[in-house]
Amino acid sequence: MSGPGADILTGMTDAKSSGGDSTFTVIVAALANLGIAVAKAVAGLISGSSAMLSEAAHSVADTVTEVLLLTALKRSEKPADEDHPLGYGSERYIWALLASVATFVGGAVYSFYDGVHTLLQGEELGNPLISYIVLVIAFLLEGFSLRTGLKQVREEADELGAPARHYFRRTPDTAVKAVVMEDSAALLGLLFAAGGLLGGQLTGSGMWDGIASLLIGALLVYVAWVLGRSNIQLLIGRPVSRPMRDGIREELLGVEHLTSVKELTTLIQQPGEVLVAAKVGFRDTVTAEEVESACEQAEHRLRERYESIKRVYLDPTSGREARRRALAAEEGAEEKA
Repeated sequence: MSGPGADILTGMTDAKSSGGDSTFTVIVAALANLGIAVAKAVAGLISGSSAMLSEAAHSVADTVTEVLLLTALKRSEKPADEDHPLGYGSERYIWALLASVATFVGGAVYSFYDGVHTLLQGEELGNPLISYIVLVIAFLLEGFSLRTGLKQVREEADELGAPARHYFRRTPDTAVKAVVMEDSAALLGLLFAAGGLLGGQLTGSGMWDGIASLLIGALLVYVAWVLGRSNIQLLIGRPVSRPMRDGIREELLGVEHLTSVKELTTLIQQPGEVLVAAKVGFRDTVTAEEVESACEQAEHRLRERYESIKRVYLDPTSGREARRRALAAEEGAEEKA
């Protein structure tokens, strides 16, 4: 990929590793969460800790989320066909949105319920030793999964020459974004659970366990909200960044015979796949053959500068035709007045 640094910095759509690397990252997270969920559930039942049971629900929700993300990655790879001429890229965001709903319903709702129930009814505290052991093991596994996700984020950000934090915030690869956010929330949730266990040990009250469950629930609500919002924006249709749009206009105006870009529409279809549609103006004296050649040259320039641009649709308009339409619009406005 070539072009000005500003385009690379904020384009966020030319990442090449959003397929295989994202799948590996999600698989690692799914396997880690599945084992952790079972261990937390057993520890919660033995120790009687509501926070541990909330953490078990958290890990179950994360496992379901990863299964949905794997489905999203697999379905979005299907090639375009006659019934879906623009491909299946948007399906990635539908399944990812369902994953964020699973995080809310499967984790947050249960955590709130368990926390409120514990605060109102109390709980009998058992031996917390096994819970501490499980928390340490879970922390290590979640840390490894988070490390895998952060490694992918840093590699893709370095490839684009963008700061990792900025890339993470704007990336259209919501699968790896979900893994990083959920693993980060999992590590924080483990600290909440440990705090609840310790508070119960020191005071002999289950209140701290209930508070820990409520904090875990609030954490999951935040994660679900952020991921849901990201996927909704991409489903509605998010354009590429302004610097990249400016770069597209620059390339189009660099084509011979092309004099203006009257309208420009860009759409991120999935990570590494962008659609460009534009109404472009040509000189009055241009021939049909020259228009055809210019359109081909424009598409070539755009694809050469931005590897993520997969579809280009140009609507040529001569200067004479543009003036005729403008005059007709003015006359129509005068008649209405």
